[in-house]
Amino acid sequence: MPPGWGHGRHYCRKQGWQPAYYSMHQMPLLVPHLLLLLRDAPAHGYTLLDQLRDFGFALNPVVVYRALREMENDGLVASTIDEMETQGPPRRVYRLTADGKRALEFWAEDLDKTQQVIVRFLKRFRA
Repeated sequence: MPPGWGHGRHYCRKQGWQPAYYSMHQMPLLVPHLLLLLRDAPAHGYTLLDQLRDFGFALNPVVVYRALREMENDGLVASTIDEMETQGPPRRVYRLTADGKRALEFWAEDLDKTQQVIVRFLKRFRA
């Protein structure tokens, strides 16, 4: 199991987020979604937040930034400071690392297997 597995459950228990900031089914899927988005292009945290909203996530920015920091500590992503002038302080740009690419491949395989289990569950539930 690669680094980054299960971060959602850790954050829920440890930080005790309010229900408005997360959904239990979203948190375990945060890391693979971030990896997928960063596979497409390096991005700032708030850009990633907007892209996560397109997937249907409703997360507090703190949750996403903590996940990115943990992912960086685990070697899944790397960041640099954007030197371009902005209205606020310089922004951090995240990019996927080689370990992050391997973790994304693992997640895709695992989610494919999980999807098969879920389909069987729902089929039996609805029968």
